[in-house]
Amino acid sequence: MFFQVFPRPVRCRFTLSALCLTLVSGYGTAAANNNSASSGSTATWPKVHSTLQLDPAIEQQIDKLLANMSIEQKVAQIVQPEIGYLSVAQMRKYGFGSYLNGGNTAPYGQKQADAKTWLKFADEMYEASIDDSEDGSSIPTIWGTDAMHGHSNVYGATLFPHNIGLGAARDPELIRRIGEATAKEVAATGIEWMFAPTVAVVRDDRWGRTYESYSEDPEIVASYAGPMIEGVQGVIGDNFLTGFHRIATAKHFIGDGGTENGIDRGDTLLDEATLRDVHAAGYYTAIAAGAQSVMASFNSWNGKRVHGDHYLLTDVLKQQMGFTGFVISDWNAHKFVDGCDLEHCAAAFNAGVDVMMVPEHFEAFYHNTVQQVKDGIISQARLEDAVRRFLRAKIRFGVFNRGKPSSRAESAQPEWFNAPAHRELARQAVRQSLVLLKNNQNILPIAANSRVLIAGDAADSIAKQAGGWSVSWQGTDNTNADFPNATSIYAGLRQQIIAAGGQVELSAEGKFTVKPDVAIVVIGEEPYAEWFGDIQRLEYQYGTKTDLALLQRLQAQQIPVVTVFLSGRPLWVNKELNASDAFVAAWLPGSEGQGIADVLLTDSSGNIQHDFSGKLSFSWPKYDNQFVLNVKDATYDPLFAYGYGLRYRDQVNLATLHENTSPAPEANPDGQQALFVKNLADGLAWQLLDNKGATARLYGATGISADGQSLTMQSVNLAYQEDGRKFVWQNAAPASVLLQFAAPLTDKKQLDRLANKALQLSIRQDQAASAEVMLGAICGATACQHQLALGPLLSTLAPGQWQSIALPLNCHVQSNSPISTALRLSSNGNFSLALANIALVNEVSSHTLLLDCPQ
Repeated sequence: MFFQVFPRPVRCRFTLSALCLTLVSGYGTAAANNNSASSGSTATWPKVHSTLQLDPAIEQQIDKLLANMSIEQKVAQIVQPEIGYLSVAQMRKYGFGSYLNGGNTAPYGQKQADAKTWLKFADEMYEASIDDSEDGSSIPTIWGTDAMHGHSNVYGATLFPHNIGLGAARDPELIRRIGEATAKEVAATGIEWMFAPTVAVVRDDRWGRTYESYSEDPEIVASYAGPMIEGVQGVIGDNFLTGFHRIATAKHFIGDGGTENGIDRGDTLLDEATLRDVHAAGYYTAIAAGAQSVMASFNSWNGKRVHGDHYLLTDVLKQQMGFTGFVISDWNAHKFVDGCDLEHCAAAFNAGVDVMMVPEHFEAFYHNTVQQVKDGIISQARLEDAVRRFLRAKIRFGVFNRGKPSSRAESAQPEWFNAPAHRELARQAVRQSLVLLKNNQNILPIAANSRVLIAGDAADSIAKQAGGWSVSWQGTDNTNADFPNATSIYAGLRQQIIAAGGQVELSAEGKFTVKPDVAIVVIGEEPYAEWFGDIQRLEYQYGTKTDLALLQRLQAQQIPVVTVFLSGRPLWVNKELNASDAFVAAWLPGSEGQGIADVLLTDSSGNIQHDFSGKLSFSWPKYDNQFVLNVKDATYDPLFAYGYGLRYRDQVNLATLHENTSPAPEANPDGQQALFVKNLADGLAWQLLDNKGATARLYGATGISADGQSLTMQSVNLAYQEDGRKFVWQNAAPASVLLQFAAPLTDKKQLDRLANKALQLSIRQDQAASAEVMLGAICGATACQHQLALGPLLSTLAPGQWQSIALPLNCHVQSNSPISTALRLSSNGNFSLALANIALVNEVSSHTLLLDCPQ
């Protein structure tokens, strides 16, 4: 589909046959030949016609600012640090034009910081940025945040369903209202800029960001992007960027949802016409609505990183499409552009990135960029163009006359944060997002005065119903305590059942004291987010099948089973469908779990409260290897087609489905067994051992030893966000870090194979040790057969320098001794070391230092 976009997006009802843009006089589409994929021809990217035009007064103001700014001040405008690494003093020194909080970072390191605390931090950074005592500049900074489904990083915020659920609602006006509500909550915390909406068009559901996409169909994405931008920023010529409205970001340009094998940050291999017609759909309507920012994508296009692609960022986006806003990079994404590293990247600037997100290494990046401008590697013209684009958005927002965040009119509305109206809107969105896949014998709706068993480990887990990008980045370390204003699915069901005179019993395992009339079983994926969420199989719980066993136990007891399935993508669930009388795709509904009860239960009089209305915006797989399954594919063969969704009036009984699975992929074809490569492998955990022998077992990104002081763990970045762990020994107390297997390895053949491998890992010394550091590998429960003193190696490493090392395991493995620990680091001095990329390998890579066996 090819979009010709004219002056502002229209608000009209969505139709499956075409974009709503075609329904209004003066709007139209031009057909593109989707068979052009093999032609190799260069596509034409039509210009976006928008009523948002350059304002001569603003351009003159920018001219005056640029004329009085030094190179250093200009560069500071286009470098964006992260609050976990940026101090107020550094903001005062450099006067950075913007800063961000990452998905795991909150002000002052307080995960449960309230809205007032966020506002206080915004004030401090704002005041430091306009203090010209050190940097000579008084241009106010702005704060960017990932408000992915509501103000989702903030403790206590309203969380709307993730985009995949909103796509099922088919309601652009709902999307506009969600954008507006989110902007109000962001405004209440003093933040000016949102890294949303995501307008990706997903083609392979194994991608870990599938739930960030509204649909596999570019029509839905295009129909939603404009209204979301209007909700966040306001309407051009009306309330644009005034009051509570915030700066919005359409992301990630371009092709992020089309990578080969659904690999996040991978390569999108397709012709330019398809890139335009499928993956650019949301950008046309977003830019027409006045989007001020576009975030460049991590992925490559046909082998070239988008962050370094001048053709896409400058020739296409800025010139052919006519985008007058600014391009922001993604988290350290510049590192992967040819010729770049974490501390410099002229190539990305020259390609067209205007503001560079450099979370941790911003000081070195700033100084290197200043020098590159002085050396002519980055031209003055390119620098000024980048600064102009960024200042244009800041001035449109009114950053020079709004004052500090707490003094703004919108900040005087604390009641906007988690407002009752926002919670009700989120509850409505939950109802509209639900898709009924199966309702044999019309078991639904359930009479609210029934005796109901509520089962499944997701029933009372707000963390699971919220998913990733909820208070924390991956969402893996959240509990119900992290969502103080939210309602679990169980709580919502219980309230209505009890009010109607029914009886309810909660048991995650499906146990009951009195046989229920019906069981509502809430199951689903564990939380995840980008990169960590990529999978290689579509079968749900293909390894354990614990949820299937629960469903089958209830089914065997002649209890009608209604399954509520939480997921960030369609998954192959034929077995679970067969074990259920009714099956609801509930996606990731967010904070208002009571929206589930509104649809599943009748009222106290037995009347339907709300019928199902959701329609699949992603095709549902019939087979477990249908990784690429998209409407209009030549070989389209889904279990449930795009647009499918039952109503209560429908008399449809789903026949028993086949349960055949495809062969499992070859395990570790390259001979590498990941232990901690970007995240923990299944069956492993970090364990911190303090000086009293007490242990703390950790699965998330942070933690502390049982004594609360000897040893801490936090996430750090090597190649990607939070793909490493930093350990800090303190108080000169003996302590150890262990990477442990869930169960000891005892099989002699398995141990013999280990002896032919090496343990390979990357290490980084952040603080020199005051005592010896010992490294052991493939150890028993209490001790290692051999340990290696790391002092000689560490003495050669500069602080902050990563080094890949490997230990041959033939001198560590004892064939008759059970193995409990993959790696052990011990010290009794003050010390800090980071680890990443821990794996068992057959062959050591060429850049790796092979250590000798202990003598």
